[in-house]
Amino acid sequence: MAYVFDTDTRVTGLADGRYAVEITDRWNALGNVPNGGYLLAICLRALAEEMPYPDPLTVSANYLRPGVVGPAEVHTRIARVGRRIATGEATLVCQGKETVRVVASFADLDQATGRTTLLGEPPKLPAPEKLPELMDGRTLPGLTVVDRVDYRFTEPLGWMLGRPSGEPSWEFWMRFKDGRPADPLSLSFFVDAMAPTVLDLGELGSTTVQLTVYLRGRPAPGWLACRVGTRYLTGGFHEEDMEIWDSTGTLVAQSRQLALVLG
Repeated sequence: MAYVFDTDTRVTGLADGRYAVEITDRWNALGNVPNGGYLLAICLRALAEEMPYPDPLTVSANYLRPGVVGPAEVHTRIARVGRRIATGEATLVCQGKETVRVVASFADLDQATGRTTLLGEPPKLPAPEKLPELMDGRTLPGLTVVDRVDYRFTEPLGWMLGRPSGEPSWEFWMRFKDGRPADPLSLSFFVDAMAPTVLDLGELGSTTVQLTVYLRGRPAPGWLACRVGTRYLTGGFHEEDMEIWDSTGTLVAQSRQLALVLG
């Protein structure tokens, strides 16, 4: 089966570490622009073509300008290959302009061994089948990512009802609507697939400046339990921390981003 995410992140090799891509409008976020996690996944897809190891491990992305729907290129470069970790760079170029710059290290997550100590726990949520979909018949102009991703919350978000709660912290379930299983590459998209929590502070939204992702393991099939929140909004900039746990209660991804509120 050809899943939409795989189709829309497909890369075609050109020469000298360059890859042709087609950015679609099927993953647009608030503001009717391509979602930042979607753009990051395209970059990692191209970089994976060059890497000797299968899985992104750490990823750092700087967003220089909004992505543009249409043909684009990803330029890659390998910085170092070690016995367990390889590091490289990827740059997404849209309409001749550098749009996203990524530095990522790849490894084989199946070979990760050593001590494991967890001082946190996954969100305690009712079974996703018992919860309504986030949009539940609602529509927002240009927001197409909700057509691809299924979100389940215990109750409607305040900002969606026109009553921001003042509490920018959410816990919820998430998965692809077409049944595509999550993997480390798609987790780099999922960490940025939800609207910014500052919406529940009454802000209109925010745009990502920098995003760092840690991939902690290969997710088991099924729903992803997510926790995301903001604690500090200063000078118009806010951080947003995200955790993703798989259906077995295993931590599989973490992220932190710095974003600028829209105003």
